[in-house]
Amino acid sequence: MTNKLHERETHSDARETIVITGASGLIGSRIVGQLHHKYNLVGLDLESPQDAELPLDHILTDLTSDESTDDAFEQIRERHGNRITSLIHLAAYYDFSGEPSPLYEELTVEGTRRVLRALQKFKFQVEQIVFSSTLLVMKPEEQGRRVSELSETRAEWAYPQSKLRTEQVLRDEHGVIPVVILRIAGVYDEQCHSLPLSQQIARIYERQLESHVFPGNTTHGQALVHLDDLAQCFEQTINRRHRLDPISLFLIAEPDVMSYGELQDQLGQLIHGEQWTTIRIPKPVAEAGAWVQNKISSDDDKPFIKPWMVRLADDHYAATIAHAWIKLGWHPKHRLRETLPDMIDFLKRDPQRFYEENGLPVTDEVAEASVH
Repeated sequence: MTNKLHERETHSDARETIVITGASGLIGSRIVGQLHHKYNLVGLDLESPQDAELPLDHILTDLTSDESTDDAFEQIRERHGNRITSLIHLAAYYDFSGEPSPLYEELTVEGTRRVLRALQKFKFQVEQIVFSSTLLVMKPEEQGRRVSELSETRAEWAYPQSKLRTEQVLRDEHGVIPVVILRIAGVYDEQCHSLPLSQQIARIYERQLESHVFPGNTTHGQALVHLDDLAQCFEQTINRRHRLDPISLFLIAEPDVMSYGELQDQLGQLIHGEQWTTIRIPKPVAEAGAWVQNKISSDDDKPFIKPWMVRLADDHYAATIAHAWIKLGWHPKHRLRETLPDMIDFLKRDPQRFYEENGLPVTDEVAEASVH
């Protein structure tokens, strides 16, 4: 499947070719918007891009299938030649259930292996593979200390565990192709697009009882990064490809971290104009409460908070990003605390759209607030 731009022969396109797996997702779409003015873009995904006007050759691809993966790369070779400037590998499985899924292995890990083998099978000349990993593969640090590329790893649940296994596949099977691993913090933008953050916002907006309790240290927090800064990071990684090592690793995050308590206070002020009281409760109590709520809820109305999340509530992730600044020339321009007012303004202007944009269940009260 291709868009109209690529119904013509593309070998004549003098621009360098970038292949993006998972191009139709949140991050992939933002990267396409960042790069399409400069590069010839090919997107591999099960879904078509939401913005059909972007000049992207979309190839319907299922990376859990050997046949589909091979067919996609054969189409790339036929339409764009066998030279790839950079392959940005975003396609992966994730959810917040915390439960094991065969897709972590079939898509995230083995899908990566299929991509590597297809590149070798069709004899592509690839200047670089850029893999989107996650900061969550790292062992969290104490408050006041930062994780770096040299810090220990300790993936605690299925999603980061799959990313860590995939990093090893790339190290073992990349051959002569240089690999860049980006361990990326949680992403957000002015519409939020961060599931944990949007859940926190919704609890406060709806004045839920749960919004006033927290089982972890409220002075701890997790690093984030704005989607626009992340897209710019991928562009810089491509620009600096000839200066990087055969295997490069970078942490990608904002240098400062808003603690859970600071977030609560700012959200309370922005949403309701009042300080938001947060009480720390014992983890066993919170874990038992989360277990009960998940047991008694229907499959269509499962609460976001799971018992395993309670166990990780104290995790603190602040990252040192000097390596990315020195090697990639990248430093984020946005800060979460400066973007929160825009995020909450979007919520207040159209609560229903905010909820829908962030995959939150729209209650009658939210829908009514949007009408008024």
